[in-house]
Amino acid sequence: MSFRISSNVTSLAAQRYLSQAQRSAEKSQIALASGRRVVNAGDDAAGFAISESLRGQLSGTRQAKMNAENAVSLIQTAEGGLNEQNNILVRLRELAVYSASDTIGDEEREYLDKEYQALTSELDRIAKTTNFGNKRLLTGTGEEFQFHVGAFRGPENTISFKLDADTTAANLGVDGLSITDQDDALDNLEDIDTALQQVAGARATFGAMQSRFQHTIDHLQVQADNLDIARSNIVDVDVAKEVTNMVQNQILQEAGIAVLAQAKQDARRVVDLI
Repeated sequence: MSFRISSNVTSLAAQRYLSQAQRSAEKSQIALASGRRVVNAGDDAAGFAISESLRGQLSGTRQAKMNAENAVSLIQTAEGGLNEQNNILVRLRELAVYSASDTIGDEEREYLDKEYQALTSELDRIAKTTNFGNKRLLTGTGEEFQFHVGAFRGPENTISFKLDADTTAANLGVDGLSITDQDDALDNLEDIDTALQQVAGARATFGAMQSRFQHTIDHLQVQADNLDIARSNIVDVDVAKEVTNMVQNQILQEAGIAVLAQAKQDARRVVDLI
């Protein structure tokens, strides 16, 4: 066995392995503290690039889901107005049937007509004031809505909806009607029934779109969950595995320090030999 004092090979090797163990232990500690296996691009360049791409797609999917939810809110706002208009038309029909009977006289019909006219005005007001932001929903504007419900561009990521519901009193054909006369009251029944059908048609259109958006929302939620899981598999730390690595590297550090101390003793033995 040869002894050297100018170069302590054992000490150099011990220092190298000690440095590696320390670096690995620090990496494990950072991973456990952050909860992420890939903290920066240097930890896993390919994994980092893929995870960032997934992160962008996940963010877009979540925003698309919010867009669809806002579209449902718009539809529900319109549906709320239509529901009340439907109730008003039912009441107008009830008043017309009441006025068409000979159980009341002309004076009583005048009283009924006051409510009839007030409700007709309210029906028209609801149509003109049912707004979502600055968008009028029940005046037949014919505006084309484009709802972006995907993480990427392209027609397959949008849902189009034309806002052509017009439930103003004039369009429903109930504007200017009166029930002060028995014959007029009977004639009004047909007009009110037609108006009820129009309102029902508008509600069916909005309901169909709401159903579609609800399925879109459910699909986007599943998509977002799967993207989140895929990204987690790449960047999130496996705690059990990382704790095992950290303990292993701490043991290697302790062993390296012991070997380094022993390597220094070898140099002193050379002095003793001299």
